[in-house]
Amino acid sequence: MKIEKQPFGTADTGQKVDLFTLSNDNGMRIKVITFGGRISELLVPDRGGKSENIVCGFDSLKAYEHKNPYFGATIGRVANRIGGGHFQIDHKPYKTPVNNGPNTLHGGLIGFDRRVWQADETEVNGHKILRLRYFSPDGEEGFPGNMHATATFALTDNNEMHLTWEATSDLPTPVNMTNHSYFNLKGPGTSTILDHRLTLYADRYTPTDENLIPTGDIASVKDTPYDFLQPHAIGERIAQTSHGYDTNYVLNGAMGHMKHAAKVQEDSTGRVMEVHTTQPGIQFYSGNFLDGSVVGNGGAYPRYGALCLETQHFPDSVHHPNFPSTIIRPGMEYRQASIYRFSTL
Repeated sequence: MKIEKQPFGTADTGQKVDLFTLSNDNGMRIKVITFGGRISELLVPDRGGKSENIVCGFDSLKAYEHKNPYFGATIGRVANRIGGGHFQIDHKPYKTPVNNGPNTLHGGLIGFDRRVWQADETEVNGHKILRLRYFSPDGEEGFPGNMHATATFALTDNNEMHLTWEATSDLPTPVNMTNHSYFNLKGPGTSTILDHRLTLYADRYTPTDENLIPTGDIASVKDTPYDFLQPHAIGERIAQTSHGYDTNYVLNGAMGHMKHAAKVQEDSTGRVMEVHTTQPGIQFYSGNFLDGSVVGNGGAYPRYGALCLETQHFPDSVHHPNFPSTIIRPGMEYRQASIYRFSTL
């Protein structure tokens, strides 16, 4: 496996942005830019050995700096939603900017997805990895504590993409990091993902209100359109949902241990993607709010033109003590990992 580096432009802040390409001998490549720690391209072979990009992205930095739906981004401090843009830790109140109706979404107005990360290449157990680092000062986007965050990217000869997120803070603070890639195993911009067959290894999910904030209940997927314990085409029951899927699933298996989370297969190309993670949940999003107005490196992205499988802690965990905690304290280290494994039918 090798890593190559090239410039990708200058951000509006004046900071230089680089693009790193991780590649193996099987024709698989991961392209990562330091603006937002984003996966800009992910080239994966089909059953005939032809490698094509399978994630939404852009060819220019300026396009990423314009408003877009978090394509490929490293999300933080807190992925998903914080209801009402406020929370308390040890009875001390904090406010975060609302950017999604009444809620804080994906870290606020300028989250980790819009920051320039510092990069270095290193080697672990004989494998080269790309490590990105970002320092988030106390009070940034309303969050307490000076936080040191790290996102690492690795590619194996088994066509596995390994993602790891780490963080420490000198004050108690919530943290919930993930990657927000949008996948279409045919290639984004070519068609919808409604015929992709999805399996989710989760007996339960967290129902939400009209603002997509969890009610606090943890419900069974049985006899609902949210049941993907057996593979189903994504479009098979999507009409039975309110606006499509934007749902947090409670993964089977112990939190903190690597477990099977999801499997997606696409018959025409033969591509298969499997997701394993240490995280307790996974957000399945079916690209409901794509509308063809965003044009990227695969063309215009239509409604249901891509899907997200964001490994995570549950949304709005700061308001639900029955959910796994997202609070870290001084002396603690946040560390979560996910593996995206690619193969063919």
